[in-house]
Amino acid sequence: MLTLNNIEVVYSDVVLVLRGVSLSVQAGQIVSLLGANGAGKTTTLRAISGLLYVQDGEVTRGSIEFEGQRIDHMQPEDIVQLGIIQVLEGRRLFKHLTVEENLLIGAVGRPLPGGNKRIKDELEQVYSYFPKLKDMRKRTSGYLSGGEQQMLVIGRALMAQPKLLMLDEPSLGLAPLIVDSIFEVVQQMSRDRKMAILLVEQNARIALDVADYAYVMENGRIVLDGPAAQLKENEDIKEFYLGLTKVGERKSYRDVKHYRRRKRWLG
Repeated sequence: MLTLNNIEVVYSDVVLVLRGVSLSVQAGQIVSLLGANGAGKTTTLRAISGLLYVQDGEVTRGSIEFEGQRIDHMQPEDIVQLGIIQVLEGRRLFKHLTVEENLLIGAVGRPLPGGNKRIKDELEQVYSYFPKLKDMRKRTSGYLSGGEQQMLVIGRALMAQPKLLMLDEPSLGLAPLIVDSIFEVVQQMSRDRKMAILLVEQNARIALDVADYAYVMENGRIVLDGPAAQLKENEDIKEFYLGLTKVGERKSYRDVKHYRRRKRWLG
């Protein structure tokens, strides 16, 4: 469904951020993109959704294809019409509008056949995934908790019936129980709708739990990839992303300080 072929991204004609990134997402698949701050994860999503121009960024090499169509130089509003929807980091809402008004805006952004009946059916589907939103549908969205706002931005994205949903750090700033419940719904949505999901996460544990396949980014490059279940057993992933070490083994500060040089995938 989605293919990134050796893309490079430059900001302000000077700063090279992505250095030959290649990845793919199949229909109905959940793919996680892991990495530390500054690795290039969000830039990858922006390259796909067309939002690079907001920060004076540009794909300068390589190609991005969606369902066989090249999209790396398309406008973001045209990319949305293809069925690619990005949920931005930070729970961006129209905070003066109600919960239901925010949801309806998602349907306006990508008009589809069916008119008002489709919108009504889609609204009920969102409420079935997030019953709490239905209870507070008339509440001003700016007064919701962080977890409720995250449910709302995901629900708003679903109103556009995406073929590919991209989630940028959905767990950021949320309590673990809320994170677990949201990701349960994310898995259910993918199964019910045969919808592909590209997930950017720093919470490696949950990202690998829900994903079918995963990529690890370091300094603008993909340095490791494989089935999520396989990566969970990788010793480097256990140590550097899951915080797990062998029983009885203690790491010195010197080891931690120089951990990048010891990563086998960079050797």
